[in-house]
Amino acid sequence: SLISSLYEIARRQWRIAVPNPVRDIFLPPPCKSRKRRLEDGEETRLIDALKASRNPAMRPLVQLAIETAMRQGELLKMRWEDIELANDHGTISLYDTKNGKDRVVPLSAKAVALIRELQRPSDGGRVFPFTKDAIRTAWDFACKRAEIAGLRFHDLRHEAVSRLFELGLDQIEVASISGHISQQSLKEYTHIGAPKLAQKINRRQAEE
Repeated sequence: SLISSLYEIARRQWRIAVPNPVRDIFLPPPCKSRKRRLEDGEETRLIDALKASRNPAMRPLVQLAIETAMRQGELLKMRWEDIELANDHGTISLYDTKNGKDRVVPLSAKAVALIRELQRPSDGGRVFPFTKDAIRTAWDFACKRAEIAGLRFHDLRHEAVSRLFELGLDQIEVASISGHISQQSLKEYTHIGAPKLAQKINRRQAEE
């Protein structure tokens, strides 16, 4: 796919008369989307383990990821001057995101409380001024300490998107928060648990 894209850019944008040698190759099917979510007790154990991290900002970082559905890169690029807080809600303005579009992420009361826990420098700057390698090290340590296997940081985005749907938000509302530009990609990030669906069915039946 990458090689094909390079040839198509050369042909269409740079006007180089070159054939695409991989256009007629049968590509393997795409990988199945991950369905990993936090299981019973894992969130509590993970947060407890993160409290023992050498970096005290790791815990609020992870909790914000769950609360906002923001990507790891977006959390690391987040700046104090892009945050607006009210009493129990707020917003974060994100620029130059993965899909190339800016967006404003709403902050719940829990997200606002997490941000207010952090120490804000007088000159502003990045909210989480550390590297991806530092996150990976702290994450691996926390998961091992919490005895959690097979969980990646990016799985928190799946968890967050699924929770938004479980709260009753519709596709347009969730997409405006998560930044997905297609319904298919949004669907791949959504994994609503069967118990939640059963509870929703019971509520609807009770209303009838």
